[in-house]
Amino acid sequence: MDFALPEIGEGVYEAELIRWLVEPGTAVKRGQPLIEVMTDKATMEVPSPFAGTITTLRAQPGQTIKVGQVLLTYESAAPAASVPRDKTPAVEKTVRAPVVAATNHNGPVRAEAGGRLPVKAAPSVRQLARKLGIDLATIHGSGPEGRILIDDLAPRIQSPAKSVTPAAVTPDFGKPGTRIKMQGLRRTIAQRMVQSKRTIPHYSYVDECDVTDLVRLRDSLRDVYARAGVKLTYMAFFVKAAVAALKEMPIVNASLDEESGEIVLHDRYHVGIAVATPSGLMVPVVRDADQKDIGGIAREIERLSSAARAGKSRREDLLGSTFTVTSIGSYGGLISTPVINPPEVAILGIGKIVKRPVYDAAGQIRPADMVYLSLSFDHRVVDGAVGAAFGNAILRQLQNAAALLLPARL
Repeated sequence: MDFALPEIGEGVYEAELIRWLVEPGTAVKRGQPLIEVMTDKATMEVPSPFAGTITTLRAQPGQTIKVGQVLLTYESAAPAASVPRDKTPAVEKTVRAPVVAATNHNGPVRAEAGGRLPVKAAPSVRQLARKLGIDLATIHGSGPEGRILIDDLAPRIQSPAKSVTPAAVTPDFGKPGTRIKMQGLRRTIAQRMVQSKRTIPHYSYVDECDVTDLVRLRDSLRDVYARAGVKLTYMAFFVKAAVAALKEMPIVNASLDEESGEIVLHDRYHVGIAVATPSGLMVPVVRDADQKDIGGIAREIERLSSAARAGKSRREDLLGSTFTVTSIGSYGGLISTPVINPPEVAILGIGKIVKRPVYDAAGQIRPADMVYLSLSFDHRVVDGAVGAAFGNAILRQLQNAAALLLPARL
């Protein structure tokens, strides 16, 4: 019997095969993961809807496979002796074409034995639940149509810090004399970067900002937020400042629709956060950042970053950003020329915060915490003067750090 790639998401018609989780001769059960695939930088496992033995694998890692394309062949585990000979074709037809009991945003939902609907959850949620020993049937899903989300598992985890937070992974910088196949996340990153540099005329704008008050404020609040379970990083403040500047200058919170020849000014503020992972750069999205306070932004950044580094990002967490923030400060860099994340028209790069002597308004030297802000713009949409004005708007927000703590809707 043949098994084809099922629908794995709304609007998803193909995926890249990352690795096989079975091999010829493997006996599999229903729900057992068969392969790991990637779409839009999100990886997921495809579970088996059958019980049987794998006979042939019909695709290779690194290959792009389309929905409906045959992935493998298998022999059904149904005992032949219990089935009358004249009924065998009917049984085989039932196995090859399971009854579709319902439909949701992730495609058809197949009925389990006895007609009972299966638990609605993405493959990544199922995988995490298995690792944590959680029975999804006992979880009430908060997603659409009762779908179980990763957040729904949190109350059932006894020690979140130990169970969910991945161990630090040493980056793989390669081995001399070897070749690395351009596939998976690395190939997706390469394609997007080529698209960005080939189609977008970049220009960069760099300015420095005195963030002495911001550093002092963050240091005074860090322990307070930590007791509430929130890791208060500088990134949360930069996101908050960027959103305020975007509201001042909507032309920067935009994208260029080349087919219609229109500049689309967005009325939502979805901020992408560049995250370095063992597999490569990923950009999960803080949605509606303008409606969140500093604590809410910090909490979301930590959740998204942890999921990305663990390779558990949901596809919906990687789509729809209108502006991106990236930081090289943790690696010691001061200035960068970040590449725009298409179809956006701007990106903010944050350097390392360093203490330097500066002159104050009275001409006296004083110590100050300084940071460089590196901005890249799409020159088709954002002129140089507009880019400079946007940079100044961010500076004003960062230099009035206390105001960034005000409620999102004052």
